[in-house]
Amino acid sequence: MAERTVKIASSSGLHARPAGIFAQAAAEQPASVTIEKVGGNAVQASSMLMLMTLGAGHGDEVTLRAEGDGAEESVNALADLLEKDLDAEG
Repeated sequence: MAERTVKIASSSGLHARPAGIFAQAAAEQPASVTIEKVGGNAVQASSMLMLMTLGAGHGDEVTLRAEGDGAEESVNALADLLEKDLDAEG
């Protein structure tokens, strides 16, 4: 199992556009990835609706976990995405 904790850089957190971009990227990963806030429940990273239920805002720490082939690469790719301001991406 691969795991990484990162802070959300997007100014609106994981809402609307950033959640859509992140969910699509998660769905394209070879491993199954979950995301959770500290003290919260893990949700499927590829589900935009589940991402919205996290209530993850700018600066919040979230933990990504993945199992299966490509788990480490999947976690790193998605963590890198969260560390960018997806609101500013064109």
